[in-house]
Amino acid sequence: MNVWHRPLRRLFAAALLGSTLFSAAASAADSTWDQIHETKQLRLGVAPGDPWYYKDPISGQWTGVGYKLGEKIAADLGVKLVPVETTYGNVAAAIQANQIDLLLVLDATAERKKALAFPEAPLLWYKQGVLVKDGIKADSWDDLNRPDVRIGVTLGSSTDRDLTQRLPKAQIQRFANTDETVAAFMSKRIDGFAFYHPALAIALSHIRTGNLVVPTPVVQLSSSIGLRKESDPRFLNYINQEVIKLNASGEVQKTFSEYMTSKGLDAKAIPGVTADR
Repeated sequence: MNVWHRPLRRLFAAALLGSTLFSAAASAADSTWDQIHETKQLRLGVAPGDPWYYKDPISGQWTGVGYKLGEKIAADLGVKLVPVETTYGNVAAAIQANQIDLLLVLDATAERKKALAFPEAPLLWYKQGVLVKDGIKADSWDDLNRPDVRIGVTLGSSTDRDLTQRLPKAQIQRFANTDETVAAFMSKRIDGFAFYHPALAIALSHIRTGNLVVPTPVVQLSSSIGLRKESDPRFLNYINQEVIKLNASGEVQKTFSEYMTSKGLDAKAIPGVTADR
């Protein structure tokens, strides 16, 4: 045997092995369903934002409504849930790059639908509400549509756009973020602030003042689950059926109520996250 051929054979074998591994990885990447069952892991994107995702600063453990529902989906799949921290700003890129498998409580906007797949069934619904100080009537939006009412919103948000049209007579005051809006409410510079009701409930759990109201007519927005677009439909079909099951069994609402209770809130006084409530 010519010994000079041995390095070439080793190099060829290594190249063949690398090609095989690459092909296997590419095959798995082409099918999220196969990849989850091969790795026995479900990689859940976790984007900090209470009540959907909250990381305990001491233990480093994740919780929240989205996280707990992710645990239930992983359990039904018979795999381990692996949280992967991300942000709502880069979640689409992370899913497309196969860094995570899905993110729960992601609104299926027209722009996001260009990049991601979403199940047909909504995961949950949240309602546009207001946290108002004592003495302010807010049973209907008309109650707030007065020149003497000051309502805070986050600049550029969907709530900002909606209330600018819905409350033309009210004083709409705009702030850079939710924290600034809450600070203005606490200092009595505004009479109330508007956002979707789960976030308002979390704010109430911190500041312990004001009344959370969902005025009529109720403005609802559905939220969904973002997945990777791919030719294999099994994972998308599974998630769609899982969402239907979790809602039909009352598990989504139960998870939301239990989490709000853990925040020291009266869950019965908070509007639900189903379309019929």
